[in-house]
Amino acid sequence: KMDGFTATREIRKTIKKDQLPIVAMTANAMKGDKERCLAVGMNDYLSKPLNPTELYGILENWLLKK
Repeated sequence: KMDGFTATREIRKTIKKDQLPIVAMTANAMKGDKERCLAVGMNDYLSKPLNPTELYGILENWLLKK
């Protein structure tokens, strides 16, 4: 079984952050979660329940960087 942190670490071994954005989506909005996600190589972070405006802004930000 692989969690998002492990998956991100594996992906980042071969694909850089600027080549493939990874955005975390979690129901566990605990203190330090965002920092942990970014530290393992994720580009951004969303917590549930999703705010549509925040989701749109993050997607727009990463999709327009291409």
